[in-house]
Amino acid sequence: MAVKIRLLRMGKIRNPQYRIVIADSRTKRDGRAIEFVGVYQPKEDPSVIEVKSERVQYWLSVGAQPSEAVQRLLELTGDWQKFKGLPAPPPLKVAAERADRKAAYEAEAKAAAGLAPETPAKPAKKAAKAEAPAKAEAPAKAEAPAETEAPKTEAPAEAPAAAADAGEQA
Repeated sequence: MAVKIRLLRMGKIRNPQYRIVIADSRTKRDGRAIEFVGVYQPKEDPSVIEVKSERVQYWLSVGAQPSEAVQRLLELTGDWQKFKGLPAPPPLKVAAERADRKAAYEAEAKAAAGLAPETPAKPAKKAAKAEAPAKAEAPAKAEAPAETEAPKTEAPAEAPAAAADAGEQA
């Protein structure tokens, strides 16, 4: 029996996803497979290539012939070079780890809960009217504390001096 290692197409229109399968060469493309040995998703960035290396090595050793597309995939993963006894290829581009969706959701929920009580919901017009007088009062308030702070710093200086005078009289 002539055995081929080839791609079995799955997925949607314009979003192909393939399984790498071992099949009889006379079966149709998406027909019955002897064994599933991997996955290829070309639309991902970077494309996903997962191969059961041990099983592919076994099938290559018993005479299975890879299709051209599968041979290129096996060359990328290094399985073809391993079978032929050639030096290994450079490492593949690895996708970055995705953030845990649950943790991101919980962090966003905590942030939203922390902001909700502090900022009451106001319509945009009312919020703008409320901010305009507040901005005018803010500089006046900033100047007023500066005037009140100066006498406070002087008062403690006089109190120790008065206490020192009282100590000299005694």
